[in-house]
Amino acid sequence: MIEYLIEYLSKLVNANFLLLGLSEKVVESLVRGSLFLVVLCLSWFVYKIVQGPLNRSLERLSSHTNQQWDNVLVEKHVFQRLLNFVPLILIYVLTSPILSGTELLALSQTLINVLFLLAAMLTIDALLSALLAIYSSSGIAKEISITPFVQVLKLALYFVSGILLLSLLLQKTPLYFLSGLGALTAVLMFVFKDILMGFVAGIQLIANKMVAPKDWIEMPKYGADGDVIEITLTTVKVQNFDNTITTIPTYALINESFKNWRNMNLSGGRRIKRYVNIDLSSIKFCDTEMLERFIKIQLISKDIQDRQAEIKVSNEENNIDESTLVNGRRLTNIGIFRAYVEAYLRQHPQISNQMTFLVRQLSPRENGLPIEIYVFCKETNWNIYEAVQADIFDHILAVVPEFDLRVFQEPSGSDFQKLS
Repeated sequence: MIEYLIEYLSKLVNANFLLLGLSEKVVESLVRGSLFLVVLCLSWFVYKIVQGPLNRSLERLSSHTNQQWDNVLVEKHVFQRLLNFVPLILIYVLTSPILSGTELLALSQTLINVLFLLAAMLTIDALLSALLAIYSSSGIAKEISITPFVQVLKLALYFVSGILLLSLLLQKTPLYFLSGLGALTAVLMFVFKDILMGFVAGIQLIANKMVAPKDWIEMPKYGADGDVIEITLTTVKVQNFDNTITTIPTYALINESFKNWRNMNLSGGRRIKRYVNIDLSSIKFCDTEMLERFIKIQLISKDIQDRQAEIKVSNEENNIDESTLVNGRRLTNIGIFRAYVEAYLRQHPQISNQMTFLVRQLSPRENGLPIEIYVFCKETNWNIYEAVQADIFDHILAVVPEFDLRVFQEPSGSDFQKLS
């Protein structure tokens, strides 16, 4: 049909321009050139329509749906880049018959194919970004990050697109360029060393579930102590608790050790491991007056009575002379203090009784007898955890003198002033 239109217009124009001395070939070239400009103008007009009203209509339509994936496609410009094919298809369909039989046909088809290739590359790139964004909003993304794989796919996309682009421009088969890459393998391995190592490390990290976004990790060598915010092909970004960003090479997480606190959050308990140093000189046996005071402590009142009865029976069975303190079994203020701390923690609403629960003595040291509290707080949130831990030790430190014990601390300047 277009060929008939060209022939008709050529005859019509030839009749009017015959007096100018133009040949039929020149007239035909003018007609083809004019039609080609009309096609370009028409394609530009179509481009404005699809990128304007049509694209905005798709955006409004996606905002009225209950699904989130279409909003992501709009945000990543998938629809916008997909609509670029409409004017390209129009140009391809209309210019082929217009330039048929001319030397410009091959050149125009090559340029159009290049535009098709670029449009396809940009569309697939946007689609991969959209898929990554959709996946990141899912629950499984907290355990497995696919960012390195998407980046590898994008690199492969750019590489294949570059080969095809050269193939179109130079009119060579893609195999021609691929065969020439063999000699450059060593150079490419050196240039893309970090990418290749990062890709292999990323596969190991994901396969073994060693680290995932939002994990709290510690890696002192790199100054990292915070939450993982991004895992890429070559780096892992960690936002430290002072809001600084530490960038760690991905392969470093495979080659070196680091601490991941993820399981602490999943377990539902965070460990409290701290001790109080008791002055050794304040430890002694309990006399009658002390026991009368301690029995009034509700948390351990029944326990003291039971222990007293048990000790009395044991001493009577063994004919113990109780006139001397070292004979037989006796209660000590440090033992009753440990029993009180354990009872206090058992009834504490923020301490788990299902996880490891220890109130124990450590070996005496030059700075006293350590009484270690090794329990788990039910709250893993840092702020709440620290508040619970502080409240517990505020109480323990304040209650130590009630058991005729003293907390050990190094002498300070005021202590020496009192001596002087």
